[in-house]
Amino acid sequence: QVQLVESGGGLVQAGGSLRLFCAASASIFIYTMVWYRQAPGKQRELVATITRDGDTNYADSVKDRFTISRDNAKTTVPLQMNSLKPEDTAVYYCNAQHSITLRDYWGQGTQVTVSS
Repeated sequence: QVQLVESGGGLVQAGGSLRLFCAASASIFIYTMVWYRQAPGKQRELVATITRDGDTNYADSVKDRFTISRDNAKTTVPLQMNSLKPEDTAVYYCNAQHSITLRDYWGQGTQVTVSS
């Protein structure tokens, strides 16, 4: 079992940057790590994924602006967000999916607000 805590959210002007962190309570080596977001009145959507092998995938809406990485030694998963837009405003959630059992875990989320 792994517990996840997100941090780094806040208020930023359009065009600015934020770096979110997902801190895990245990080793994340065997987990696929995913950042999701949910805007008010909208469904939760996948933002970025990084597999245990380091392969990444991004939603089209954030491609070339966001970068996901992982530090297995520090059990953290940063999400670097550049060139932020008002439509990036959402609660951002970290998810860990076990590569074999597919059981997954969620954090509580961190709010990102981008002003125009």
